[in-house]
Order: sequence, then structure tokens, then C-alpha cells
Amino acid sequence: MEPVKLPAIDYAALAPMLILFGVACVGVVVEALVPRRSRHGVQLGLSFLAILASFVAVIVVHGKHTITIGGAVAVDGPTLFLQGAILVLGAVSLMLIGDRSTERGGPFVAQAAITVGSQKDLQQAGDQPGATEVYPLTIFALGGMLLFVSANDLLTMFVALEVFSLPLYLLCALARRRRLLSQEAALKYFLLGSYASAFFLFGIALIYGFSGGIKLSVVHAGVTNPKQSEVLLFAGLALLAIGLLFKAALAPFHVWTPDVYQGAPTPITALMAACTKVAAFGALLRILYVAFEGVRWDFQPILGVIAVLTMLVGAVLAVTQTDMKRLLAYSSIANAGYILVGVLALNQAGLSSTMFYLVAYGFSVLAAFGIVTLVRDADGEATHLSRWAGLGRKSPLFAVTFSFILLAFAGIPLTSGFTSKFAVFGAAVQGGQTWLVIFGVITSMLIAFPYLRVVVMLWFSEPSESTPTVSIPGFLTSAALAIGVIVTLVLGVIPGPLIELTHNAAEFVR
Repeated sequence: MEPVKLPAIDYAALAPMLILFGVACVGVVVEALVPRRSRHGVQLGLSFLAILASFVAVIVVHGKHTITIGGAVAVDGPTLFLQGAILVLGAVSLMLIGDRSTERGGPFVAQAAITVGSQKDLQQAGDQPGATEVYPLTIFALGGMLLFVSANDLLTMFVALEVFSLPLYLLCALARRRRLLSQEAALKYFLLGSYASAFFLFGIALIYGFSGGIKLSVVHAGVTNPKQSEVLLFAGLALLAIGLLFKAALAPFHVWTPDVYQGAPTPITALMAACTKVAAFGALLRILYVAFEGVRWDFQPILGVIAVLTMLVGAVLAVTQTDMKRLLAYSSIANAGYILVGVLALNQAGLSSTMFYLVAYGFSVLAAFGIVTLVRDADGEATHLSRWAGLGRKSPLFAVTFSFILLAFAGIPLTSGFTSKFAVFGAAVQGGQTWLVIFGVITSMLIAFPYLRVVVMLWFSEPSESTPTVSIPGFLTSAALAIGVIVTLVLGVIPGPLIELTHNAAEFVR
């Protein structure tokens, strides 16, 4: 009997993920052994250290193009760029989480109090600093996202999908002040996410039946030289797409987004809006560009219709919103449509511009949700739009910052929103998808209306007695806001260095 031959493992290429998973496990041990009043500093410092070490590991392996662990993980330009983007955006998200969870009676309630549900436990949870399990859960989620964008076979991609999804389901349920809304959002996210994962897994089975393997290179060979019925191919691709379109919040699989964004603690919403979108589109890019490039003429028009539908749904329904978090949720849906326009260019410019858009939008949306955390009254965050009227007169600096971010979302020149839209639209025209660009421009004009309405409300309305105050941000929140605003401005004025970086990274290993 021959001995089992283990696959070669490139630990340097896997270091960014191994660091995060290892530190997340250490964080679980900290939860069990370190006294509650000392956990926040330990967990927060440990989490930042893990992200920093992982980011350094990404820089060290810069330029590496390899496939390791028996073909399960691919490390190439898009992998390293997207992993770096997830880590940087995750660090900024962690700043928002850290500042809020260190407050006494912060936005996060301990999971034990949710499970037990007694009034005494809930009162104790409110009297203590916020739940510290948010840190290892966040690191587990980020680690899963790193694996998701580097997965080179469909089963590894499915495992990564579950690794980063399950912590997010829990994190969405940790809101302290709006407990019922938060738990309802988490339950909806969990149920719909489970269905999407089931579709994804069934799609893997059909693709395996078609190609005889689950590695993306094997699927690519099967697509190029089909030996089985193409019904299996197209059915499998459709089911895979459902799982990925759900995570990317693309219509018609977007219905969870407004409720979950509204119900989840706002720092967690920021994490999901920035990092989850990068992970979802990273996996979608790898599947479409590596495995299914041979049937591009078949899926391109279908996904094009989905992109148009997503842009229209996001733009039209954003106009009707009266809650700031739901408005930003529909804005996120519309932006997912714009990103898909870049994906469907199916050329190097499309890959490069998509990665640029993901980074630019990530920093802007983190700044937006960071500002939302500052508008509070005695009951917590005041997210109803009517409560924001006149805030520009009470806090001009806050209003200027938020107005700038909203103008970036609207695609005004000299902001990252303009340069990122220009990049994906230019790539789409180059790839022969001019019809998508026309719909993109029309919907961009539509969705500018709710953004400008908020700007007018901030500056030209009189504050009332019910107008909430704008809290003075802590050090970490101030740093997160400064980073988001500066990057949004810099990428609008001098986007060249990042565009060049994405261009150099836009090559998949096969």
C-alpha cells in the first residue's frame, strides 16, 4: 500500500490567513480566561496586531504567483490586492467597533444575555462595557474573506463563504439598544444566507458532474472542451451565481440588505458594507474570469440585465427612504450594480477598475457609517432623516464632512466616486458594454437626488427641539473618519498611483 502523499504547502503565501485564524482562536481563549473588565484592551490590541501582521505578510509575498495546497488556494495579483484591501478596510472598521464597544453600555450586548434573555442579564449587559466577543468574531470573518478571494476550487470557496458568513450572522444580532430589530435582522440574514449557501453548494455538485472536478482550472478545461451536457454547466453556473450575487447584494437577491443594515450595530454595518462587498466581488471575478471565461457570451447578457436591475432598484428605492441607514443600504445596492458593470467588461481594464472601485467605495462608506454613529439622542442613534434637519447649523464640521461623502456617492468630480465610476464605465465601453454605461449614467443621476436632499436638509432647514446632538468622536472614530475622508479626496484628485497598482495586479494565475 503506497503512503498518502500530502500536497505541498506554501506557508508564506498562506501566512495572512493563518495569522488571522490563529489570533481569532487566541481571542476565544482570552474570552474564557481574562477578566471581563480587562478584555477590551487585550482583545482590541490583539485584533489590531493581527491585522497589521497579516497586512505585512501580504506585502512580503507581493509579486508571488502560485497555486498551493493541492490547487485549493491561488495567490496572484488580484488575491494579494483584494486581501490587502480587506485588511485595510477591516482595520478602519475595527476602529469604529473599538471606539463604540469601549463605551459603557455601548452598542453591543453580550451574546450570553441574548441567549438567556432575562431582564437581569440584559440589565447587567447594559451596565458593563460592550460585548468583547465582537473582536474574535470580526477577525474570523476577515480571515474567511481572505480565503474567499483566494480560493481556487469551488469547495474551498464554499468553506470560506461559511467561515466569514457565520460570524457576521452573530455580529448582526449584538445591538444593545434595538435588540429585537437587531435579532430580527440577524435571523433574516441567517435564513436567506443559508438558502443562498445551499444554492451555491448545489451548483458545485452540478459543475462537478459537468467537468469532473471542482478546481477552477479543471472547470475551465471542461468549459473549453465540453464532454457532458451543457445543461449541467449553465444550471450549475446559475446556482453558483445566486450564492455570490446574494453576498454582493445584487438584485433580485438584495432584499435582505436594507433590513440587515438597519438592524445591525452601525459599526458592523460598516464592516459588511465595505469588506463583504470586496470579498463577494473578488470571488465573482475569479469564477467568471478564470473558470467560465469560455461561456462569457452566454452569461454576459444575463448578468448585464441583473446589473441594470440592481442599479434601478437601488436608485429608485433610495429616493423613498426616510431612514439614513436604509438610504445607505440602497446606495450600497446601486453601487453593487456599478461594480458589476466593471466586472462584465471581461478585460484587464474591467478587472483593474473593479478593484479600484471596491477600494474607493469601501473608504467612503466607512466614513458615512462612522458619521451615522455620532448622531444620537437619549435612545441611541437617531437615524430618521427628519431628525437630521438643521444639523449643519448645530455642527458645521460634521455637516461639511457628511456632505462631502454624499457628493462622492453621487459621483461629483474631485471625489473618488467620480473617478471610480469613470473607470468602470470606461472599461465597459472598451469591452463593448456601452448599453450598461447608458443605464449607469441615468441611474447615477436618479440616485443623486436623495443624496442632495440630505445635503439640503442639513444646511437649509431649521433645527427643532427634537434635533439630536452630534457626539464628539473618540480617538479611533476620529481616525477612521479622517482616513475615509482623506482617501475619498485623494482618490478623486490623484487616483493615478492606485490605478497603476490595480493595473499591475490585474492578472489571475491559472
